[in-house]
Amino acid sequence: MAARAISAENGSKPIGRVMNIMASSTRIYTSIHIARPVEQVFDFVTTSGNWPKWHLSSLGVQGSVDHPMQVGEQVTEDFLVAGRRGSVVWTVTACEPPRHWEIDGKIVGRSSGGIITYTLTLVDGETRFEREFFYKMPNALFSLLDRLFYRRRVEAESAEALRRLKQILESLG
Repeated sequence: MAARAISAENGSKPIGRVMNIMASSTRIYTSIHIARPVEQVFDFVTTSGNWPKWHLSSLGVQGSVDHPMQVGEQVTEDFLVAGRRGSVVWTVTACEPPRHWEIDGKIVGRSSGGIITYTLTLVDGETRFEREFFYKMPNALFSLLDRLFYRRRVEAESAEALRRLKQILESLG
């Protein structure tokens, strides 16, 4: 099954700290079915050292990179998202192996950031992996640019990331 991306202003399904960012945020939703056990997918995607392997926007990660991250652990990720480069400090805010995981990110040197949630479900012997990315733009100009340009690029990058994730995990076994 192909990865799909959906975005919406003021997205639904507020989870944990997501409620704080949703007031005027963008929601990017992607999902894909992966023919691997839920536990294997969860461990792979929550190990931040794997992020650059499957997500093109992840240029490198420093910190807790060699194991599935638990609540309170942090990493710093260098990114290139929709043509914008930076670093973000991610903190795990929810971890319910192997079903749910959430990280809250703050961009270094800026007041903006985002929240990413992973939800994993066993469906017909495969793992349905759902990724939600909530982010706020810092001002009205950037909000307009997001509507016109950035969001579409983030959607495409997110969908490609899940296609790569599926390919990597299914080739393992």
